[in-house]
Amino acid sequence: MHVQELIITWATPVFFALIGLELLVARWRGRAAYRIGDAISSIGLGVISQVVGVFGKLLSIGIYAWVAVHVAPIDLPAGNIAVWLFALLAYDFLYYWLHRAGHEVNVLWAAHVVHHQSEHYNLSTALRQTGSGVLLGWLFYLPMALAGIPTEVFVVVALIDLLYQFWVHTEQVGRLGWFDRVFCSPSNHRAHHAVNDRYLDRNYGGILIIWDRLFGTFVEEDDADPPVYGTRAPLRSFNPLWANAEVYWAAAKDMWHARRWRDKALVWLKPPGWRPADVAARFPRPAFDIRRERFDPPMPRALTLYCLLQFALLLGMATHFLDLSARASLSTLLAYAAYLVGSLTVLGALMEGRRAARWIEAVRVLATALLPWATGRWFGVAQLDPRFAMAMMGIFGLAALALPWLIPTRAPSVAGTHPASAAKGPSVGIH
Repeated sequence: MHVQELIITWATPVFFALIGLELLVARWRGRAAYRIGDAISSIGLGVISQVVGVFGKLLSIGIYAWVAVHVAPIDLPAGNIAVWLFALLAYDFLYYWLHRAGHEVNVLWAAHVVHHQSEHYNLSTALRQTGSGVLLGWLFYLPMALAGIPTEVFVVVALIDLLYQFWVHTEQVGRLGWFDRVFCSPSNHRAHHAVNDRYLDRNYGGILIIWDRLFGTFVEEDDADPPVYGTRAPLRSFNPLWANAEVYWAAAKDMWHARRWRDKALVWLKPPGWRPADVAARFPRPAFDIRRERFDPPMPRALTLYCLLQFALLLGMATHFLDLSARASLSTLLAYAAYLVGSLTVLGALMEGRRAARWIEAVRVLATALLPWATGRWFGVAQLDPRFAMAMMGIFGLAALALPWLIPTRAPSVAGTHPASAAKGPSVGIH
C-alpha cells in the first residue's frame, strides 16, 4: 500500500471515533447533528474520491515528481526539518490560492462544489470530497516542485494539511479566542461553508487563516446571522455521480446554448453563477432562496438499518480496494472501482426513495452473492474458502430476494427542516 492509502486507512478509525464523539456531544446538548442519508452520501463521496485518487496519481503526484527531479534547479534534503516546515507553509499558502480559485473560477468550482453540497455541517462533511479535483488541482502545487521540495515531503505535508481540516467541520466547538485569529478553526470554517451574503466566498485557509487576513478574504462568524449551509444552487440528491457532474453539466449546457464563442469559453472561466445574457434570458433559473427547506427524504427504520449495514460492508470493501491498489492489475482495480461506485449510486437512490432502486439493489446484492460462489474469487483475492463463499451466497441471496418486500421505500420527497428556523432551536441540531 502506498503511503497515502496507508495513512488514510489508519486514520479512518479515528475519523469514525470522532464522528461518534460528535454525535454523543450533540445528543447530550439536545441536538440532532446528523441525518443518515446526508452522512452516508458525504462519506460515500469521500470513498469515491479515494478510489479516483488511486487512478489519478500520474496527475496528482507523477507530474510533480518529474518536475522535482528533471526541472527544479535545486534539490532540497528530505532529512532537514527546516525543509519540512517550509514545505508545510508553502503547501498551505498554495492551498489557499487553489481553494480561492475553486470559488472564483467555474471549471474549478465544478470540482470543489462537491465539498459544499451538504446542507448539514458535521464531521462527515469533512469527508465529502471531489472525484474530479485531481484533473486541475495539481497545477497549483508545481511551484513546490520547482523549489526542489522532494516528492515524499510533498505527499506527507499534503496529507497533514488535509487531515488537519477534518476537525474544523463541526458545530460542537465554539469560538477559540486567539486561535481563531491565526488558524483555520471550526468557527472560521463554518463561515466558509455558509451561503449567507456576509459569508459567501470567505475564509479559504487550510491550516492558517492568516492568508485570508493578508489577502482580504477573512470574515468572522456572527451569532446574529447564523450560517446556513449548502450551495446557492442546491444539489437535492444523494446520487454521487450527479454530485460530481452537476456543475460540469450545467456549464456544458450553457456553453452549448451560448451564441458567442467568447461566451462559450467564459462559461468555464467566469465565477460560479455567471451566465451569458442570451442564455440566462432563454433559460432562466430559479432565484436563490436562503429559506429553502433542506433535502431530507423520509427513510423508514428498516431502510435506514439496511442502508447502514450495506454502507458498512462497502466501507470494508473500499479499505480492501486501497490495500490492493499497489499490487492488483489495472483491470481488477477498474472492475472493483466500478462495483464500488455503482453500489454507492444504487444506495443513494434507495435513500431517495426511488421505486426502481429496490429492484436494482436486489440485482446488485444477488450479483455480489453469485460472484464469489461461482468463481471462488473476490476482487484481488485468488481463492476463497468454499464455506465462506457459500455463506456469502446464502446471506446476500436471501437479502436480494427479500429486499423488494422488506423495505417500504417511498416516492422521492424533499421534506426537511427549514434552515433559517433550524438556526433558532436546539431540537434541529446543526443550526
